[in-house]
Amino acid sequence: MSKQGSVLLDGSSRENISVDERRAEPPATPTMKSSNRRDILSLRFNQEQNLFVCSTESGLKIYNVDPLAVKATLDPGEVGTISIVELLHRTNLIALVAGGAKQKFSENTVLIWDDAKKQFIMEFTFSSPVLAIRLRKDRMFVVERNRIHVFSFPTSPKKLFTIDTRDNLKGLCEVSMYPSSERQLIVHPGHKIGTIQLIDLASTEPGKSASPVNISAHQNEIACIALNNQGTMVATASLKGTLIRVHDTYRKNLLVELRRGADPATLYCISFSPDSDFLCASSDKGTIHIFALKDTHLNRRSTFSKMAFLGQYVESQWALANFTVAAECACVCAFGPKSAVYAICVDGTFHKYVFTQEGACTRDAFDVYIDLEEEDDF
Repeated sequence: MSKQGSVLLDGSSRENISVDERRAEPPATPTMKSSNRRDILSLRFNQEQNLFVCSTESGLKIYNVDPLAVKATLDPGEVGTISIVELLHRTNLIALVAGGAKQKFSENTVLIWDDAKKQFIMEFTFSSPVLAIRLRKDRMFVVERNRIHVFSFPTSPKKLFTIDTRDNLKGLCEVSMYPSSERQLIVHPGHKIGTIQLIDLASTEPGKSASPVNISAHQNEIACIALNNQGTMVATASLKGTLIRVHDTYRKNLLVELRRGADPATLYCISFSPDSDFLCASSDKGTIHIFALKDTHLNRRSTFSKMAFLGQYVESQWALANFTVAAECACVCAFGPKSAVYAICVDGTFHKYVFTQEGACTRDAFDVYIDLEEEDDF
């Protein structure tokens, strides 16, 4: 890694987290994959969406989002190639799962890298490949194909409980970001096709119990899940990819149905704005759609919306604004300050657009992030 080795590189004090250490030894051997020369294995924002991490066959880089800059690097010579990366806010702890052409560790092992100590400090081994990791400052969630394991983390890490799930090939799982979030939830695909299951983390504490809540969200398999910061709203899309439905996590009722388009598509990402007033989504059609959630009258309606006999298609709300990136190029999207939306794509490009409530959307910045080098003055 860089000789400075810090993830907190914005001038604020570093938040080092003390953990119980166990030395990680290599065992015996989306995630988004790119078909171009850069061979991107993983692309993901941190919880506040002000950093993102990109893992490739040639190494791992952590970027500040705005202004765009490389803040840390991890060479495959140290850890091998990595297919899953999860940052813990802007701290020194990074969760990694090996993958790619030069992996040094097993795909069923989660390794915790301490960027302050420049070494692995923990490892967790499971019976099958790890498909996703979610981190909070008090918990770690590890997703296997048919199970989700919940650990106390990072102090005195131990397994608290395990959730059995239906076949979850995509490793779909979202959690309330903060221990202080209004609702403390784990959300994952339910046992019936098209459903999601909500588990209240408060009910898992000793002496408390509550049955999981199931929401019937779609007719087809769930393909994408997003939870807002407060834990009060959950957005989902199915494999069909034409509709995004947003439900209230308290009452289980449908709040709004948003139409991405008429043709089936693969959704790569759904993201709420920090205040939950807006939602954005990206798909293989190469368009990032921006919807209003608080003032839904801002969203567009079909010109046939008053003709009820035409059915559900014309009753859905269409995007307030949108912008395009390369077609069939996977990307993650997120909101920034002052009505900004970012799209980070596996072709190595960075896009920043600013939208208005009138539906205008203008490009504010563009760069090829994959070619940027680490700064020398941090």
